[in-house]
Amino acid sequence: MKKPLLIAALIGATALSAPAFARPMTETDLATMKRLSGAAASPDGTMIAYQVRETDLDANKGRTDLYLIKLGTPNAQPVLFASKPDKNEHDPAFAPDGKSIFYISNEGGSDQIWRYDLASGTSTQASNFKTDVSGFKISPDGKKFAVWGDIARDCMEFGCEKDGDTSKPGPGTGREYDQLMVRHWDAWETPGNYSRIFTVVLGADNKLGTLGEAMDGDLVGDAPSKPFGGAEEVSWAADSSGIAFALRKADANEAKSTNLDIYGASLKSKEVVNLTADNGGTDTIPAASPDGKWLAWTSMARATYEADRLVIKLMDLKSGKVTALTDAWDRSVGSLAWAADSKSLLVTAQDTLETPLYRVDLKGKVTRLTERGNIAEVVPLKNGGVVYAINSIAGPSDLVLMDAKGKTTRLTNVNAQALAALDPVNYQKFDFAGANGEQVFGQIVKPQNATGKLPVLLLVHGGPQGTFNNSWSYRWNPAVMASQGYAVVTIDFHGSTGYGQKFTDSINKNWGGWPLEDLQKGMAAVGKIDSQLDTANACALGGSYGGYMMNWIAGNWPDRFKCLVTHAGIFDLRAMAYETEELWFDQWDNGRPWTTRTDAEKWNPVNHVAKWKTPTLVIHGEKDYRIPYSQSLAAFTALQQQGVESKLLVFPDENHWILKPKNSIQWHQTVFKWVGEYLKPAK
Repeated sequence: MKKPLLIAALIGATALSAPAFARPMTETDLATMKRLSGAAASPDGTMIAYQVRETDLDANKGRTDLYLIKLGTPNAQPVLFASKPDKNEHDPAFAPDGKSIFYISNEGGSDQIWRYDLASGTSTQASNFKTDVSGFKISPDGKKFAVWGDIARDCMEFGCEKDGDTSKPGPGTGREYDQLMVRHWDAWETPGNYSRIFTVVLGADNKLGTLGEAMDGDLVGDAPSKPFGGAEEVSWAADSSGIAFALRKADANEAKSTNLDIYGASLKSKEVVNLTADNGGTDTIPAASPDGKWLAWTSMARATYEADRLVIKLMDLKSGKVTALTDAWDRSVGSLAWAADSKSLLVTAQDTLETPLYRVDLKGKVTRLTERGNIAEVVPLKNGGVVYAINSIAGPSDLVLMDAKGKTTRLTNVNAQALAALDPVNYQKFDFAGANGEQVFGQIVKPQNATGKLPVLLLVHGGPQGTFNNSWSYRWNPAVMASQGYAVVTIDFHGSTGYGQKFTDSINKNWGGWPLEDLQKGMAAVGKIDSQLDTANACALGGSYGGYMMNWIAGNWPDRFKCLVTHAGIFDLRAMAYETEELWFDQWDNGRPWTTRTDAEKWNPVNHVAKWKTPTLVIHGEKDYRIPYSQSLAAFTALQQQGVESKLLVFPDENHWILKPKNSIQWHQTVFKWVGEYLKPAK
């Protein structure tokens, strides 16, 4: 059994010592924490630019600004640059000559590319397209930009007068469709309009031309992919002769497909070639090596399965030979970036409640570089060092410099004042024998100086192939929940990620089986591991698959918890099979289309509602098309019809997640009030 660890020390804590008047973290503290992202390095590796999102609570939205920090200077402080108080500046990228930083800003009335001159400290608008720029990448020679945004498919420029949406024939407001998908994540599909990549020349005056070359040829689909794809799905060739990008075709099979492919597009011939046509699974995040010899990407072998292992594929660009570089490593690669010398890749991958940074050489040898926390924003430097962002349950992301010898230096402390004013929490990793006697891991988070018995909140993660690992979250955050006076328990049940692909696969067609057994055995184990936990005085909470599990627990473990919170949970698997937007999600996990399933009703919560008796808070976003809000309406109806204490909270302007600051605060306040009514601290 491992000893408890004060996780405020995990990433260096804060530069400020905790004052005597420190207090528990609140939901408002969580919603207003600063959020660092978008790190980029200068070509010589001496400067790092990044963005910080701050929350304007009155306006109920975030605002992003840009910062610059010099490396190699003792006690160097980040400097604000190119930022206006009432505007958003984001996605900084250094020009290859190191003289300027390009970024996206809405200063001119729409999202366009701007240029910040480092010598003069002045900004000028570099693009003036007819539509918003969603993202860009600068070619290695600095003469061209790959630019993307939502563009009509028949538009040959970066933006046209019409959006190309063919679903609105008029004269009324009706939308017409003749194939799936009709909606995706939180928006109705707009056939005829897609995220598209164009290449544009940068003039001698540092202005981008208004005309661009479409790079998608005859392809119809979103590149980068929607809704979460970005610059990581686009890569310039080392000689600036073309780009590689990921795209999933928007055809009649799209709703059942996870088949992103890597396409190569040449600026000279305008030819578009599918480089991964032989693989029916996901191929994504292409990255060309700086020396021009290799193209790397991550690949899933199995079609229609979003949680298959992502293996690094490496193509020799001279011979065309492809090698599965990490095929022998039973971890799934989440991000990759080439070292400056092209001799290795810097990658992240989940591993037993952590997401470390690794180095993978060109023979497939894997070397772990970090131990604790969640690594992201990996930026290799010219001198062999690397800058990365790290977060944990202790706090949000900050930047760290690791030099070529492995020595680390913290670069930023964006939430120092906020965290110094808050009570820290204690963190403990534990393990136990779960289903089949297999080792299962979990976490306990509780107030550092708590005395006496603590009521327990069991958090069940979504996915279902996911993890409640040692990372910071702005939605399901164990630290803010523990700060209310609870011991928060998370359990990475069978199906979780970071333990090898066999463990992840084990939830397939087994949603209510081994995962429930793991939760049951885990709750029995934590009471013995930490006697401060009052496991008889507990509520369980979960979202997405975790919400499904709340509905499953209500009928299959009905006497265990004093209350439940189910967020965006599946209530009826049959309705879900016909209502969700991307059918692969339901059909892979539960086995084929509903009409051809064997034992289709085995894990369906609706079949057990007669046993429901646990007080339940039901929450959903009305714009959720992954698990439609009708699932929660049905669950609430079942509770009300049977006289079970219950409450329904619906957000008309949220999707599968609760993202707006004031909505996040309301979500937390409602949840805290609900669990507080049923969990009275033991005397």
